[in-house]
Amino acid sequence: MYYRRIRAKAGYETGQRQNAVALGYDAEKDSAPRVLASGQGAVAEKIIALARQNGILIKEDPLLVAALAVLEVDTLIPPELYSVVAEVLAYVYRVQQRQLHVSEPETK
Repeated sequence: MYYRRIRAKAGYETGQRQNAVALGYDAEKDSAPRVLASGQGAVAEKIIALARQNGILIKEDPLLVAALAVLEVDTLIPPELYSVVAEVLAYVYRVQQRQLHVSEPETK
């Protein structure tokens, strides 16, 4: 069984409160990315801290976070957000590919 999970996090600061939403995608069981966690203030800080501890990229996008924050945890994102979330996932993929190429030893 092939299992693939992609996570993207977004956080931003408005005034004093930080907001964050964590997304995940399991191609074998999900038809779209799913909200894994969402919160503001201390919860947002914990989401972002866990992402950093686990080497998960963080993409800051205040408008996307605002749109995702109204969704319940463990729900699929709505079709209206597919293209915006796809851009975030493409960003994550590009950064990961660059990191792989940088960390590969040169062969001669």
